[in-house]
Amino acid sequence: MGTKAYKALFMAIGIISLGYMIYGTGLIVIWDNVRRTGIWFVPVIGSWLLIYILNAFAFRAIIREPGLPESNLSFWAVLRLTISGYAINYITPFVALGGEPYRILELKPALGIQKATSSVLLYSLMHMFSHVLFWLASILLIVAVVPLSNVMLAGCGVLLITGLVLGYWFINVYKKGFTVSTFRLLEKVPFIKTRAREFALKNAENLYEVDEQIRVLYAERRNVFYASLFYEFVARVIGCLEIYFTAHAIGMEMSLSQSLIVSSGSSLFANLIFFFPMQLGTREGGLALALRSVGLPAAQGIFIGVVLRIREIVWIIIGLALMSKKVKVEEEVVLQ
Repeated sequence: MGTKAYKALFMAIGIISLGYMIYGTGLIVIWDNVRRTGIWFVPVIGSWLLIYILNAFAFRAIIREPGLPESNLSFWAVLRLTISGYAINYITPFVALGGEPYRILELKPALGIQKATSSVLLYSLMHMFSHVLFWLASILLIVAVVPLSNVMLAGCGVLLITGLVLGYWFINVYKKGFTVSTFRLLEKVPFIKTRAREFALKNAENLYEVDEQIRVLYAERRNVFYASLFYEFVARVIGCLEIYFTAHAIGMEMSLSQSLIVSSGSSLFANLIFFFPMQLGTREGGLALALRSVGLPAAQGIFIGVVLRIREIVWIIIGLALMSKKVKVEEEVVLQ
């Protein structure tokens, strides 16, 4: 599918999803919640501009390579791809990965298919890896701050072990790549093994090249690896501010540590049920459970969830609007 067709498809999906989202929530409910949030709604929206800027710094660091002038994309171009890609992910059912093919198609004319694919995959891996590290840090914070029963403590232990295993898997992926091994695994899956084998044979050179570029980031560009991971992790931490601001808008006494626990807990719950488009219903349930765990009224999770949903609507609109722009390489190469 070409870039124009892909844009048209997701523009249509975006408009339908936004319509459904607004209809399901109700214009009156949306307006009442915005009015109730008041001036606090400005930092709720603004915090995500800061998050996207940090995401773009992480993405751009991965894209740019010394000796490759074509990889010197402007920061605005990368920021636009970051925001529009996440807007598509918000409205994509089943795993929410529709923004990745869009980013590859947008980067392909400037970088070529191998570099575009590896850059997008590396950034997606970094984004997920930072999420795992954020969960691990949150689990340690929960154990230190929240009074836990034996059952909850055991659950935290299971999540901690799971997070460590995932972290180990990510490091192995960065050391060895994963596209070739993934297709070898798909070749054993019934119904798709024939097509997977045909695709792997046809694109063997490209797959090995993508794996090599993944390996190079960790093995030979270690400073870029840690800088990108730092940007992504800080963005995760800043993400808790929207919950903090929303809680204070309704007079709820919430500390920053509590907002971090609520943010990580609700995101963990939502990601466990990852196939819902826009995480419909899962976020509110996660917020209620997380609020209860830190001793705050669970019922306020509905209000906070609605405000976060409105924030998503705003940034989806912005992201879809930014899809009309084209990626450009900066005229002057700036060395890293």
